[in-house]
Amino acid sequence: MLVSYKWLKELVDIEVSSQDLAEKMSTTGIEVEGVSQAGAGLSKIVVGEVMSCEDVPDTHLHLCQVDTGDGELRQIVCGAPNVKAGIKVMVALPGARIKDNYKIKKGKIRGMESLGMICSLAELGISDAVVPKDYADGIYYLPDHAIVGEEVFSYLDLNDEIIELSITPNRADALSMRGVAHEVAAIYGKSVAFPQRELIEAEKKASQVLSVELATDKVPFYSARVIENVTIKPSPQWLQNTLMNQGIRPINNVVDVTNYCLLYFGQPMHAFDLDKFEANSIVPRQAKAGETLVTLDGNERDLVADDLVITVADKPVALAGIMGGANTEIDAGSKNVVLEVAVFDKKSIRKTSSRLGLRSESSARFEKGINQADCYEALDFAASLLAELSEGQVLAGVVSAGQLDLEPSQVSTNLDYVNTRLGTVLTMSEIEAIFDQLGFGFVANDEQGFMVSVPKRRWDITIPADLVEEIARIYGYDKLPTTLPQTDGTVGELTSMQSLCRQVQTLAEGLGLSEIITYALTTPEKALSFTPQPSQLTELMWPMTIERSALRQNLIAGMLDTVAYNVARKNTNLALYELGRVFEQTKNPQEDLPTENEHFALVLTGLVADKDFQTPAVPVDFFHAKGIVEALADKLGLSFEFVASQEMVDMHPGRTAVIFCQGQELGLLGQVHPQTAKAYNIPETYVAEINLSRLEALLPDVLVFQEISKYPSVSRDIALLVDKTVSHGQILDSIKQAGVKRLVAVKLFDVYAGKNIEAGKKSMAYNLTFQNSEASLTDEEVLGYMTKIVKSLTENLQVEVR
Repeated sequence: MLVSYKWLKELVDIEVSSQDLAEKMSTTGIEVEGVSQAGAGLSKIVVGEVMSCEDVPDTHLHLCQVDTGDGELRQIVCGAPNVKAGIKVMVALPGARIKDNYKIKKGKIRGMESLGMICSLAELGISDAVVPKDYADGIYYLPDHAIVGEEVFSYLDLNDEIIELSITPNRADALSMRGVAHEVAAIYGKSVAFPQRELIEAEKKASQVLSVELATDKVPFYSARVIENVTIKPSPQWLQNTLMNQGIRPINNVVDVTNYCLLYFGQPMHAFDLDKFEANSIVPRQAKAGETLVTLDGNERDLVADDLVITVADKPVALAGIMGGANTEIDAGSKNVVLEVAVFDKKSIRKTSSRLGLRSESSARFEKGINQADCYEALDFAASLLAELSEGQVLAGVVSAGQLDLEPSQVSTNLDYVNTRLGTVLTMSEIEAIFDQLGFGFVANDEQGFMVSVPKRRWDITIPADLVEEIARIYGYDKLPTTLPQTDGTVGELTSMQSLCRQVQTLAEGLGLSEIITYALTTPEKALSFTPQPSQLTELMWPMTIERSALRQNLIAGMLDTVAYNVARKNTNLALYELGRVFEQTKNPQEDLPTENEHFALVLTGLVADKDFQTPAVPVDFFHAKGIVEALADKLGLSFEFVASQEMVDMHPGRTAVIFCQGQELGLLGQVHPQTAKAYNIPETYVAEINLSRLEALLPDVLVFQEISKYPSVSRDIALLVDKTVSHGQILDSIKQAGVKRLVAVKLFDVYAGKNIEAGKKSMAYNLTFQNSEASLTDEEVLGYMTKIVKSLTENLQVEVR
């Protein structure tokens, strides 16, 4: 919600600065996003009158002589298609600053001297979305009464300050200037001053030309007035300025009046061209399946039975509460106008708006609720203002159907309830004064109890807890007493899972990975992908979109979406990790909640090292990902086993392994299948995912310190000729079976197949490290260890020592 501070001060007598007001509102319940001024940074922009305008041959340019109040005419070259003699315009003089701090200088265009610039609204920083259509592609005309040579800011209200409010759903009353005025008045202990308009009615009755009938209980109230003999024309400057400053494009005097009243009262309105009606009766009803309506934006909308429509002659003329229809649109030839106000079912408006992807200023208010007490006043105010601006006549009376709920809500509570929840010792008189500031009725039932009469403009207040909130924010959150929490003296500490996650996080970031957080909701297909043993799917009954409809059973799919987003923007070298929960459903998804398991996942793609003059580029491969996983195991004092797997359709069949620890499956590691990578539009990518909930149970209870040996280690290299089908893991198992206690490390440092190697064979070279913590090893001891290892390899795998 954008609030004009100039307009607000007309409704409430306050003299504080906009910044002070913003801070005060933020601390009393309505957050202020910021305060801005449209004219900030602009300078030396004055009113000019175009005295003559000549076309420059063979160009789109015009040579203008402009009076800027300097005593002599100023020559300016202008390319706007709508520039002409006799208009008043905005002129940026040499040295002026316009949008983006651009400085205007004297110059020559096609050899013609130009001493300034005739400006459009966009060049003053006003959004294209709110510039009147007549001036969208050209310069803006100032009103005839603008004085030549004066600065333009006051004529366009560019010196007004705009306060942007972040309105939560429970404070929809602040989606109007009157609602904000009530709030500000309560904060500062002031009273509101709303201007009144006299409505002059003609003798002819509105009921003679129009009637209203309700055909659905989802429209509890509908009312309309008729204004005849209107003249469609641009709105006066003050009204256009008000709308543009608050983010609405001026259209014409009729439409602008409805938008002005929407901002002022928070009451959405719509204006119909009465002469385009095919009957004299308006019937709000639910749509029929198969009906269509072309809305004001030119799009044809397919309607369903849950939609609400306004009909004439049983044909839809508006999508109720959201947007009008093109078949009854106000245009330059309109003469007789119907103004409507109504109350619509909030849920219906929200569902229709969501289904059609059509959100308007009207729907935003109807789906949160409106102040029913202002409906008639808003209608009369709009009719009176429209009659003034269009020289029309308001027919006598209103045509309406249904009933408004105008009775104030009665909410009761007591002093003890309030003070217990706020920690205060407020008295009855203090609480009464607070509700008096808010404009609420107050009646004390006894020494402790009281009842508050809540006006309809605050339909969010219905229970005692709401009253406590109002008391707290007006009394001042900063005045509420603070105390230390009451505890039984125990000291807080991290859970074992929290401690594990912090260790994993520290290690991952130390290895150069960056943390990301992805959505827990995804598509049903992605929820089950990259999952070795998927469980039943847990889906939302009413998802906002199919992209966020199912609880994930893996982290990798969401991380690949992030990779795709970055790769599409030329950020191709990525090393990412995520700590998050996945959801395993082993029971009935309709009745039971899923089990939440903590997972760790990483994704690598691109280059580990860029190419330079000394070294070639080093791309990510399987072993980089495996190295990170092994570093994690080493950090936690565990040993992981990697078993090749070809079962997962989303993973490369020759570059994928399942991770085991102490016989339990923990996760997976490998390359994303090229077809899957292509579907995500990503290059070669490697991933890993580990179930930390399972890993937690495998952690050693106590870490035993091992003293660093004082004696040197001895290393030996051995090269083995083995079948190509023999894996590294099998060789490690055979070496372990030799039972050499002094063997402390085994490292594979070379794999070779090709020339000078028998077909179907490969050479694998290992470095073996031996160490005794109690004495130095001799060559004879090491030779004996090597003999045992070779024997075990030969018997188990029929290897040949090269």
